[in-house]
Formats: sequence, C-alpha cells, structure tokens
Amino acid sequence: MATLRPDATAVLRDKAVRRSMPRYFAVVQNDRPAKFTIARKIASSYSKQDSLEELWKVHKQLLTNFSQLEKKIHNRQEPIDNLETPLQSFLDLKIEIANRILGNCQLCRRQCKINRNEGKLGYCKCGKDLAVASIFQHMGEEPELVPSGTIFTLGCTMRCRHCQNWSISQWMETGEICSIKHLAGKIEQLRRQGCRNANLVGGDPTPWLPKWLQTFKHVNTNVPVVWNSNAYYSDATRKLLAGFVDLYLLDFKYGNDKCATRISEAPNYWKTCTTNHMHAKRFGELLVRILVLPSHLDCCVKPILEWINKEIGPSTRTNIMFQYRPEWRAHEIPELRRRLTTEEKRKATELARKAGLVNFIT
Repeated sequence: MATLRPDATAVLRDKAVRRSMPRYFAVVQNDRPAKFTIARKIASSYSKQDSLEELWKVHKQLLTNFSQLEKKIHNRQEPIDNLETPLQSFLDLKIEIANRILGNCQLCRRQCKINRNEGKLGYCKCGKDLAVASIFQHMGEEPELVPSGTIFTLGCTMRCRHCQNWSISQWMETGEICSIKHLAGKIEQLRRQGCRNANLVGGDPTPWLPKWLQTFKHVNTNVPVVWNSNAYYSDATRKLLAGFVDLYLLDFKYGNDKCATRISEAPNYWKTCTTNHMHAKRFGELLVRILVLPSHLDCCVKPILEWINKEIGPSTRTNIMFQYRPEWRAHEIPELRRRLTTEEKRKATELARKAGLVNFIT
C-alpha cells in the first residue's frame, strides 16, 4: 500500500470528524458491519409477479426492520455473525426494484423513462452493460477516505460545462465492460490492500445503481460503501440507497436553479439536491463537497453554506474545494474561463465561518 498522507493518519484522531461520521470509521476499522451486509440478513417476501407498487410497500416495511436490526447490532444485542442469510433478502428486493425501474428509467431527476434493459440510451448515455473507466487506490480524496478503493464508471446525469472528468462523464473513453462478480472481486482486493472504503463515482454512479446493488450481493468482505454523487438523483434512487450506503459523499454545486441550468443543464436542482442531502443525513453519514466557481460566491457558495448550517447542522463535514480549473467546455461560460483568485478563496473561507460551520476543510 502507498504511504499515507499525514492528514489521512491525523484525521483518525480528529474528534470533530469522528463525531460527524462515527459509524463510517467503525466500519473502516471492522468494528461494525457495512449496511449492505445487514441488508443481506433481512428476509424479504415478494414475488416476481408483484407490481412495483407492491414491492415499494414491502421495501418501506423492511427499511423499518433494517433500522431496528442495525440498532440492535450497534448495541451488541444481535451479533451479525449469528444471523442466517435468507434465500431472499432486503438487498435482493432492492435489486428487483432497481431492475424494474431500469425498464422505464427514472433513476435520476430527469426521468427519461426509456427501456435500458433493451439497451436504449437516455440523457446519461448509459445502457445495460456496466462500463468502468478505472479501479484503483485513490490517494487524493478527503483524508478520512484515503486510501480509497475508487471505481470510476462512465456516464453522468448532468452536463457541467467545466467537468474535470469530462472524458469519463461524456463517454469520450470506451471503458471496460465489467461483470458483477469481477467487480465484486476487485472491491474485495482493494479492501485487502488496505483501502478504507468502496468509493462509487464517475461521471456519476446513479445510472448504474442496479449494477451496484447486484455487485454488493457478491462482496464477501466488510467495507463501507461511499456514494460519490452529484446528488441529482430521483426519489426512487434516494429510497433504494437507504440501507445500502454508509457514507454519502455528495456534491452541492449551485445555490439556485438558474446557475445549475445555465452551467450544468440541471433544472429543479435546488430542491432535488437539498432533499437528497437531508435524506442522506437521515439514513447514513454525510460529507458535502462544494467546488467553488469563479464569480459564484454570492449566488451559490453563500446560500449553500447557510443552508448546510440551518438544515443539516454546523458540524456537517464539508469540503470547500478550490481546485477549479477551466476544462472541457468552460469557455462557453464567460466567468469560468479563469481560475479562482486568492481573494475568492479567502472570501469563501470567511463565508463558511460566518455561516457557522465548524467542521470544514479547504
């Protein structure tokens, strides 16, 4: 394993960080089971003939059962190793629902409603076969994630003009079609090599949610699932992630719909993003990323920081990112043709302090 950055070691002793995501650290250190392993222990009674509406009713009840079992495991009342694995589990139910949705795709906020099971392509250009750009130990993420077992998949649900991963998000690369079991094996290998997590990213992982759920049916090691997303996903995806994702690593890109639509073709962004952040806080632990854009401090950064403080709490782990650089089609947006100034970086940091945030990094 590569030598850890000093901050990746120091973060293990950072009380503010550990208080904001105690369960994540417990899974990293194998003191608690990852959520997907718990979901595999909960029996589910459903039939392939059941309607999607009926499946969702079962899912709602099992999510309650999941929360109860998770609490018992946390309190050492029900060791997970003592539980039998049912023939049909809560995770299997999630897979069934996700595959149904894929036939009338509504995984992201756009809800293209095309049949991806037949190989048809929607806005994200994702079909039915999982395309992977790279799998590796990522040493450049937030310190609590490093080393991160990162899987980059092709395709995205947004079209950010300044995308720094545009060759992946926009299918400029061909990628490699990976089988579920091959991917599961790679995740297990990364964990054995010392990676703290399985970091699902892209592009965006949302179009491939059915494949991710299937993959973790075959992962036989304890590893926290990190959902590294632009947060522009649908109600259905949000519900399926509950009881599967341990740590939500969510972008918060814009403070209003106008900027989101103009720069990233993402209408209804604010409501979608805020709803998904609150849900993440409720059903997992949360790390928020804010990529500061030139000339967007007052319209975007400030309202985002104030919302975080008010709605999900000042101790929410937040990464205020200053690494913006003009990429891909950034030249189409006049203010995005340059990097941040020193004054913009200073002001963003000051805005975080004024908003009341107490657990942020830059």
